[in-house]
Amino acid sequence: MAPEPLSFSSLYRTPSAEQLLSANYDNDHRQHGDGYEMTDVKSSGEEAATPKLSHGTHNVYHDEEGSGGEVVNDPNEQHDGEGGRMDNNTHGDGQSQSPTEFKVYKRRWFGLAQLVLMNIIVSWDWLTYAPIANSTAAFFSVPTTSVNWLSTAFLFAFLIASPATLYILSRSGPRLAIIVSSVFILLGNWLRYAGTRVTPQPSFALVMVGQILTGLAQPFVLAAPTRFSDLWFTAEGRVSATAVASLANPFGGALGQLINPFLATTAAQVPDVTLYVAIISTVATIPSFFIPARPPTPPSASGTHKRPPITDQIRILASIPTFWLLFIPFSVYVGFFNSSSSLLNQFLTPYGYSDTEAGIAGALLILVGLVSAAVTSPIIDRTKRYLLFIKLLVPVIAICYLIFIWAPPSGMILYADVVCAVLGAANFSLVPIALEWLVEVTWPVGPEVGSTICWAGGQAMGGIFIIISNALGGDEHADPPYNMNKALIFQAVVAVATVPTAMLLGVVGSVKNKRLELDKRQRPDNSLGGQ
Repeated sequence: MAPEPLSFSSLYRTPSAEQLLSANYDNDHRQHGDGYEMTDVKSSGEEAATPKLSHGTHNVYHDEEGSGGEVVNDPNEQHDGEGGRMDNNTHGDGQSQSPTEFKVYKRRWFGLAQLVLMNIIVSWDWLTYAPIANSTAAFFSVPTTSVNWLSTAFLFAFLIASPATLYILSRSGPRLAIIVSSVFILLGNWLRYAGTRVTPQPSFALVMVGQILTGLAQPFVLAAPTRFSDLWFTAEGRVSATAVASLANPFGGALGQLINPFLATTAAQVPDVTLYVAIISTVATIPSFFIPARPPTPPSASGTHKRPPITDQIRILASIPTFWLLFIPFSVYVGFFNSSSSLLNQFLTPYGYSDTEAGIAGALLILVGLVSAAVTSPIIDRTKRYLLFIKLLVPVIAICYLIFIWAPPSGMILYADVVCAVLGAANFSLVPIALEWLVEVTWPVGPEVGSTICWAGGQAMGGIFIIISNALGGDEHADPPYNMNKALIFQAVVAVATVPTAMLLGVVGSVKNKRLELDKRQRPDNSLGGQ
């Protein structure tokens, strides 16, 4: 008689990964949250949660769709008289058991490419007007603080859409999330353009509505990379896949920072910029409707994991100290990146820098960061040294915010460029490492849960920091007029004060790579790296 299946509530009370992974299940076929059907394999009359790598277990790995890359770990493999392989997945009763098959598919690159494209577009939409704040204010006859609210509203819209994002990513997966994002992007962009063409006076209110709609689109693609990489990639490629998709978002911001000031040198050209961005966004959304929903078979053992309801996952997440120690610095530094990207023009121009020079500094912040992440992410994929990199990068970020206080008044654009470049390198390297390690230390909570909550924290902090920075900005009587020196001091103080939370990682709470432990048990060569 098969043992009674272990309930989710009792499973999550289990204090260690070892106990979790040894929990007994019955021998029925189960359907987990991603729609995969899984058969548990018996070994010597015992039933295990994960098939053992001995006594008749047959684990099959494929590295490409439909061909090659097969690795079989079957010490008792038998062959027939014609040289073929006979799977030794039988027991004393002679009954055959289905193997657990793990594959990665070439089609995953199409889905990843579209997720990258959507993150680029939604971020470009966010920073359509921030790099040309003065021209936008003149065109709509509003103060620059109102233009700043376009960025702030975009960030706060993330919070509104976060519950729906979490539900869709958890229940339906990345494909539906990307489609929903595409619809919001289409509506938002063309409403913004309509607002610039209202006569006799352009409608700033209509542009704001369109901006909020594009803001609602962002969480569906920004929170999706960890879910997508978990669904389609093995442990050796998850960090890189998450990095490519996540960091595409600030790359879109870099395009906006760099290109938009050249397209709108006067206030009269603001509608043209809005139109160009709307056309590009429309073309970019079309492939969203053709990406695959999920692979036919999971890429690794952790992909067969069946997750509890979202509310239970959130409760589990809230009880993990390591989550909070990672959530705080992630939210603060993402928030400052968002606010600095929106206000960089206003940080620099009061001291005589041009919109173009400020745009180049913003582009360096992002482009150097992308290059840095392209180097560090594969290293992390191979070494799995998440904690070490986090503790190295966080102090660098804080120091950059500290020394940036003196960059605008220095009169040297090279000073600002260098600090922005180093800040971008540290920030961008940190994001995918933090997101992937968050999945490891909070597993078996779904990757989309922690990711969505952390990104929501970053967007909320970004909006709050913009409001505070506006309040700290100087007026026409300041020296120089409208300078943001107090705002720079504020962000430096908060950035430095946040460092101890990251330093407590590994001191307080568990830092075990739980998902990797499960995958290692299923890998024939146990080749995955450790903490």
